[in-house]
Parts: sequence; structure tokens; C-alpha cells
Amino acid sequence: MTLFSIRDLSVDVPGRRLLEGISLDLPQGRVTGLIGHNGSGKSTLLKVLARQIEAWGAVAFEGRALAGWNARDYARRLAFLPQTTPPAEGMLVRELVELGRYPWHGALGRFGPRDEIIVARAMAECGVARFAERLVDTLSGGERQRVWLAMMVAQQASTLLLDEPISALDIAHAVEVMRLVRTMCREEGRSVVVVLHEVNMAAQFCDHIVALKQGQVVLEGPPDELMTAERLQQIYSVRMEVLHRADGQRVAVPA
Repeated sequence: MTLFSIRDLSVDVPGRRLLEGISLDLPQGRVTGLIGHNGSGKSTLLKVLARQIEAWGAVAFEGRALAGWNARDYARRLAFLPQTTPPAEGMLVRELVELGRYPWHGALGRFGPRDEIIVARAMAECGVARFAERLVDTLSGGERQRVWLAMMVAQQASTLLLDEPISALDIAHAVEVMRLVRTMCREEGRSVVVVLHEVNMAAQFCDHIVALKQGQVVLEGPPDELMTAERLQQIYSVRMEVLHRADGQRVAVPA
């Protein structure tokens, strides 16, 4: 099934076109990775899907045009994690995760027993329940990212949009977060669209790849289509060699 249907999408800023005539169908129930060099349009596309910026063209989510969704219903179906998360100074992990319930009862709504159950389950799913009474600022980068993911789970959104969620993490925490993202998709039936810089992470953890270059789509398909020397050079304009590990996984390294 189709999660997002995108037709002839373009985004302009003064003096520059960020996206140029993009047409895509992003699959439901999969982890879709958006890759490409800096300035290729990855984050711009994600922000269009999150209704953070306006664009020319047609975009439908779950078969309904974006303009046909009211703000609360859209927030109940889709959660967006920006590249730079808002400050959480003085907030406990539990309090941050509880913010995910906002689309369901608003700022003045009562936080009831059902909300408490949903928040507890979200923290357990993302492995942060033991941090519930810790200040968010005292956690490591990887732990904080899992707390933000728990907030999105508490939102009960079936679609997650993640803008470079591992860009500031070391390799161990990056792998941990991407494993969690993949598990959230495969075991809980969610859909994920994630912007990634690291091509090997995209190949290992994504089911579907969209590669952008200068605001246009240059590849859409499974990871196997990405992991060839020719494709990688086309996308990144850098010579790369693709190695085959014993487990069958392909790994790209500079040539």
C-alpha cells in the first residue's frame, strides 16, 4: 500500500529551487531512507511531508491530500522528529514522553489513566522506562534519541518522519537507534521515513531507498539497487568500492 503519493513536487526559496518536479510513491509499513549529499533536498522533502513548509505539486497521505487533513488528525497519524530537537531543560523523561499525548487531549485536557498506560508502554518499547524519573539533559545522546522516539510512540502515530536521527551519535548509539527504528516498523506495523547521511546505515536498516541529487530523484528502490559502485558514484560524485561481507551484506568504502 502507498503511504505518500507525491506528484510533480517542487519547492522554491528566493533565488533557488530546492526540489524539482519530484514524483514518488512511498510504501506503507516500511522503513524508507532518504539519502544524498548535503543540500540535495532530503530534509526539504521530509519537511513537506510533515507540513512544515509549503510546496508546489500534489502530495497525498494515506490516500487523502495533505490539505484535506486537519492539524489534530494529522498529528494523531504522523509524528515528526526534526534534526535539531527542542530544548528539554528541567524536564524528566516521563514528562517529555507525556507530551506525545497532546494531540489526543490538547493543552487543557486531563491526563488520565489511559494516557499513563500509553506513556508507560511507549517508554518500555523504546527501552527508556528505567530513565523515567531522570532529567532528559543527564542522558547520553543515544538515550535522548530513544526518549524522543518514545514520545512519538506515545503520540500513537502510525507514521514517523525522522530527520537525521543519528547524525550526532557515535557508531554504537547510531546502530542502537536504527535497530529500534527498524523494530518499531517491523514488529509494530509502523511506517518510517528517515533522512540518513551514512549510506551503509541506509543499506542495512532501510527497506526502501530514495536518493536525491540537486533536488531531483536519481534512485528509488530496494537497498540492493543502491549498493553498486556505479550508483554510488552517480549519487555522491565520489568513487566507492562495494565489498561483500560473509553474511551477504554489502558495504561501501571510498575507492
